[in-house]
Amino acid sequence: MTGPVAAIDCGTNSTRLLVAEGGTTLDRQMRITRLGRDTDATGALRPDAVDRTVEVLREYRSIMDRFGVERVRATATSAARDAANRDVFFDAAEDVLGVRPELLSGAREAELSFRGATADLDPDLGPFLVVDIGGGSTEFAFGTTEVLGSLSCDMGCVRLTEAYLHHDPPRPDELSQALSIVELHLQDVAREVPHAGDAATFVGLAGTVSAAAAVEIGLADYDRDRIHHFRLTRAAAEDVFRTLATEALADRIHNPGLERERADVIVGGMCVLVGVMRYFGFDECLVSEADILDGLAASITG
Repeated sequence: MTGPVAAIDCGTNSTRLLVAEGGTTLDRQMRITRLGRDTDATGALRPDAVDRTVEVLREYRSIMDRFGVERVRATATSAARDAANRDVFFDAAEDVLGVRPELLSGAREAELSFRGATADLDPDLGPFLVVDIGGGSTEFAFGTTEVLGSLSCDMGCVRLTEAYLHHDPPRPDELSQALSIVELHLQDVAREVPHAGDAATFVGLAGTVSAAAAVEIGLADYDRDRIHHFRLTRAAAEDVFRTLATEALADRIHNPGLERERADVIVGGMCVLVGVMRYFGFDECLVSEADILDGLAASITG
């Protein structure tokens, strides 16, 4: 069967759409919907968060109809995994989309992210450690042409911010605590994915990584071609982290390249990014704008 396909990722922090045909991207969309706001504390999705996300899905359905999309794969990840009332969201999403979102396990999420991120990379650059820093979880996948080891950790930009970064700007002790939690999770990664630190290329995915690259470049307007496969050095990542972590939110939002809607959780995400680079000793991060959406789209067409 031919024709355009669509992939939708309903994450903790953002809801995203990819429409593609024959390996060609027709449209990409991203909205900050914060589906997982307070889910870590309450164990449930907030009604307003569900409403926000479903409204975006309604917009995406219109976009898919415009392209004549008949095959859709929608997924939900960390926030839905943690929520006792996820079926309320799934029911509403199915009414709008015509398909029910799949609840992905962390392992499957890691595999799809790896597939999407490495599809356009030269295998000679491997083995890869692909790290997808989400809102509620971070997925690690190691391999060259296939995943040889993976782990999903319950840390992400929203989860760390809500749990530890309570002041504006975060206090040094809060940052230290968040970084310590990241390191504990990375110890799990090193144990479960023992060759993770041997990766020749560290590939970073998702909004935190893209924002760090955009801030480093000083990119006022999003430009996928400039961010995709940008090499963010550890020194640059540390500099961006120091800048954002010491600014109050009212100042942080003025950094070129940082979306206003992401500014309140970016420091939590940067704790993960710099934590990974410090723990495993990576000198640079290859920023990828190809991710789980691309993996999902590829899975539809085989």
